[in-house]
Amino acid sequence: MQAERVLAEHRRFLECLERPGEVQHDLLRDMLERNADTSFGREHGLASVRTLDELRRAVPIRTHEAMMPWIERAMSGEPKVLTTDDPVVYFSSSGSTGREKHIPITRTYMRQTFLPFYHASFAPLLQAMPHAPAAPGGVLNLWQDPTSPITRTPQGRPHIGASQVDYRKFGEDSAVGLGNNAPWSRIPEALADDDPWERSYYKLRLAAEQDIRVVIGVNPAMVAGLPYQLRQMWPRLVEDIRAGTLGGHRHSTPNPERAEQIEEYAKTFGTVHPYHLWPHLAAVFVWNSGLARSYLPRVRETYGPGVRLFPAPIASCEGPAAVPVDGHPHGAPLYVPGCVYEFVPAERPVTADSETLSATEVEEGRDYHLVLSHVGGLYRCAVTDVVTVVGRVGRTPRIEYAGRDVVRSVAGERLTEAVALRALRAACDDTGAELRNATFRLCPEGEGAGPRYQVAVSFAGPPVPELAAALDRRLSRECPGYAAGRGSGSIRPVGVITVHPDAFLREWERAARSGQRPPRIKDRVFLPDEERWARIVATAQEVAA
Repeated sequence: MQAERVLAEHRRFLECLERPGEVQHDLLRDMLERNADTSFGREHGLASVRTLDELRRAVPIRTHEAMMPWIERAMSGEPKVLTTDDPVVYFSSSGSTGREKHIPITRTYMRQTFLPFYHASFAPLLQAMPHAPAAPGGVLNLWQDPTSPITRTPQGRPHIGASQVDYRKFGEDSAVGLGNNAPWSRIPEALADDDPWERSYYKLRLAAEQDIRVVIGVNPAMVAGLPYQLRQMWPRLVEDIRAGTLGGHRHSTPNPERAEQIEEYAKTFGTVHPYHLWPHLAAVFVWNSGLARSYLPRVRETYGPGVRLFPAPIASCEGPAAVPVDGHPHGAPLYVPGCVYEFVPAERPVTADSETLSATEVEEGRDYHLVLSHVGGLYRCAVTDVVTVVGRVGRTPRIEYAGRDVVRSVAGERLTEAVALRALRAACDDTGAELRNATFRLCPEGEGAGPRYQVAVSFAGPPVPELAAALDRRLSRECPGYAAGRGSGSIRPVGVITVHPDAFLREWERAARSGQRPPRIKDRVFLPDEERWARIVATAQEVAA
């Protein structure tokens, strides 16, 4: 990664922040000019569209699933369906229905939208640590893995996560991720097809003999998972380093001195933490919103007392959303040169004809569904994320990821992830509780005397029994429907279940061992899987409000 390119894209973005309306208008015009003469463009009359209001009248809001008929035509080889230049890659992500997403990625989108966004995102980190790009051997990149096994569409196009892209194939040598050019960082071909859990161990093993200064994590679940993995696997790490092996293969010169050093840490402290391996570690690049806001402060301690958390950008597989520009810990200005953004107030669900607000019309302190359009072939696509406007940078809204567009309701309360998280954070502030992780479950009426919510909590310290009552009060304050349900007796008091400190990390391990790549294993505010819930709360204790 070239610092000059990063800083240039950062400056270009900063210049947009005082004129978001003009930037969005120009972006819309370019998108329409490029893609009006496509099957989608002709069907929706995009050639006559000039303004956002006209786009609203011409194109209904759709989810990715609703856009799949056009995407499938492009995947089958039909030219000029959504874009004039055909997709070369499809980004993958699990959809809300469980069906794998296929987000078309064209060269124009990569060149004009994704790569400028990607580069600009690293600017605060590189401004604080300008020597990082010149010293790739000191960077551990947990997120990017361009050598991991990939799947393909029926027509042979790569169907991969954004973390698997090898940007050199787009002629972008400068976009090679920090740490991916380090000679020690490549997993040998003989081990390339091993499962994601083993591959994540190999990364740890390869980095354990290096002087790591920066960790690129992005997904906070991976940043939390590395110290857990190190606690579980340090004896194997010691054996491999002592013998100079990796995955049973001869890999490097045996290093008994380093092996003994790590063993001594384990004897002295009872385990091995990242700061034992890397005493010069200074920065972790990680997304710091959602549940991560509650647990990352304690996770950071295992990386070292002086380590800074640099916020990663806000994005979905459908497109970029926001890029950090300053020291704000969890909010970032909307990436106005990347997508045309619309917002639907989150108090109600998104429909095809929902009224939307532009980037200049949103209000601070409110939650919104995010709808985006971009040159890569998505038009008024409702993503599965909700954002909160937490301020402005210049005239551009600063947004924070608030949660997925998931709602639970048993008595008309419409409890959203954003509201549930806000109530949980406030209840922790009220009681002094610190969390390792948490997840909500709506108990059906058949379980006990009536429906209620339960929250499985892994505490980062002694359990706090008062959290249940505090959470019940905060849910009533944040969600009027919940307050009404509690008042009428149709919703019973919330229950807090104290689970094992490693309960959520064990689920992370289980998912990786089953074949999920770690960048895709995310925190879940509302857990949809009853089997996972049962594993998490096994041998737990509950306190009711």
